[in-house]
Amino acid sequence: MKQDQYPYEPEFSFKQVILKRREDLQLLWKHRYTLIIVGIIGAGLGALYAWTRPITYTAKLTFVVEEGGAGGGSLLSGLAGQFGIDIGGMSGTGGVLAGDNVQELLRSHKMIKNTLLTPFGEKSTLSLADKYAESAEMSKRWADKYNSGKTIRFPVDDSKYSRLQDSLLQVMVKQITEEELSVAKTDKKLSFFAASVTMANEQVAQLFTTRLIDQATRFYIDTKTLRQRTNVNRLQTRADSIGRLLNRKTYSASAANSILLDANPAYPTANVGVELKERDKMVLQTIYGEIVKNLEISRTMLIQETPTFQIVDEPELPLKKNRTGYLKSVVLGGLILGCLYALYLMLFKK
Repeated sequence: MKQDQYPYEPEFSFKQVILKRREDLQLLWKHRYTLIIVGIIGAGLGALYAWTRPITYTAKLTFVVEEGGAGGGSLLSGLAGQFGIDIGGMSGTGGVLAGDNVQELLRSHKMIKNTLLTPFGEKSTLSLADKYAESAEMSKRWADKYNSGKTIRFPVDDSKYSRLQDSLLQVMVKQITEEELSVAKTDKKLSFFAASVTMANEQVAQLFTTRLIDQATRFYIDTKTLRQRTNVNRLQTRADSIGRLLNRKTYSASAANSILLDANPAYPTANVGVELKERDKMVLQTIYGEIVKNLEISRTMLIQETPTFQIVDEPELPLKKNRTGYLKSVVLGGLILGCLYALYLMLFKK
């Protein structure tokens, strides 16, 4: 009966491991001058990288969202949060900006595009999109490639844009969404949000951040209170209409009373017209009073349902400057290239 033959495996030895490492160190020491030269080359490449990297500016804005009409639910959520229980979804206070939806709203194509198409200054004919495309070096590149050298502009007072303008806007929106805009919730238990924008132009970064929040605020409040505002407008229209009818009936009843003073007492039906007008006037007064009461109740509910969108910290000039450090780049460049060359020497021993 043949026994299975197994290949010989040497026993593990710390001494052998140390000897192997010693051989590697001797090899590296043998090529020490080459390693130094490679490290210097890597340091130079790191310095070149730091020199070519553009300077950017970061604008950070912190805001808080408080849902309207959520007093009891907020108290209950706060008490439950003390025990680590999240009942935000059961309290009925979820909205457009509830939870993580704020990230999708601020990063949406509509919000960013509307922000870019706002005026750059109070009296400026340029839009924020014009200045952004210029600072991001998109204007010249697109003009030379697609528009025969003519700069592509985005007039503020123009609501219709060409296919080329829309294409450039989509590229700008995509770049902002994927690379330059960051929205996060500072604490899961709080309603504080932080929006950070990093761009090559300091003023554009500041204006874009503040105006993006303004766009989101208007959209959010309009969406949140649409039903209640519609009800208030409907009641206001009815109140104005009934008020005009009541005024006409008041003048008509007064005129009928004046005629009644000169009427012949022999005619018993002379005061019927006056009584009918007074009756219509009283009916209109009752209806008008009820409508005005409901209108005031609806206005109070609208105020209670209107959420609070409060900015806590605004970006102020000068903004945080992001510059690649030369010392860090030089050290990292030298270490990385030197380590790669050392690994090459150890793998392919010469």
